[in-house]
Amino acid sequence: MPHIPLPQHLPGITGLLEYRLDTALPIRELTQILLRGDSTLTQAERELIATVVSHGNECKFCTTAHTAAADLLLGETTTAQQVKTNPDQAPVSDKMKVLLEIARRVQKSGRNVTTELIEQAKSLGATDREIHDTVLIAALFCLYNKYVDGLASVTPSDPGYYATLADRIVNQGYLRPQKGFDHLNKQ
Repeated sequence: MPHIPLPQHLPGITGLLEYRLDTALPIRELTQILLRGDSTLTQAERELIATVVSHGNECKFCTTAHTAAADLLLGETTTAQQVKTNPDQAPVSDKMKVLLEIARRVQKSGRNVTTELIEQAKSLGATDREIHDTVLIAALFCLYNKYVDGLASVTPSDPGYYATLADRIVNQGYLRPQKGFDHLNKQ
């Protein structure tokens, strides 16, 4: 049960963002830019960053949501699972493996990102912007994970919920729909 009153038809982060539309707006805009905006990292790669950070923070809602989004973007379910459980064997580029390691280190503490790790990423072709965005996505998802779990937001157990959510975030993005979310209220 959430620590504050939230719309029952909006579990996870959505209900929290609806609670304070003024604070939600800049967070949503930043997320849209980072995960759906122009980048040399694919949308799937950026969702994988969100997935590994959320997994490391043990945020079930965010891990499940962004795993589903990555799976939808990739058209398969193996990669996201492997980056969470066996990253060295994951079917991603060596550059992406190092970027995911940077994200995992940010998840624990930004101070864990070393010059050597950054140089390794650069030697594999990572650009300064890719490194910047990896760190910022990782930091943003630490915020999201703590927001969702810190207010005990509802975490659905139905996999169908996450498939629908993944479709919405992949195909409509992270911005609030102009008419809000009342259409999701089935009461």
